[in-house]
Amino acid sequence: MQRYFVYMMASRKNGTLYVGVTSNLKRRVFEHRNEIIDGFTKEYGVHRLVYFEEHNNINQAIKREKQLKKWRRVWKIELIEKQNNNWNDLYQKILI
Repeated sequence: MQRYFVYMMASRKNGTLYVGVTSNLKRRVFEHRNEIIDGFTKEYGVHRLVYFEEHNNINQAIKREKQLKKWRRVWKIELIEKQNNNWNDLYQKILI
């Protein structure tokens, strides 16, 4: 079964946020961290994985990504801090 991920990256605690969707979270976060692809995360130094959730359906994942992108910043911060109060980089967690 294919898995899809909606994720949030941050430059630092309470810093710049980025919301994305991918079918390969390890590869995509690696690309952000190593500035492999030009764009927002490279320009603003957004390298820390601070939140992710898994979905079984791509349409559901895309819908959730769009929903989160429309959210107020404070709501995104509350969502992150429910799972990751210290804004730890979760990259090592997904490598296991």
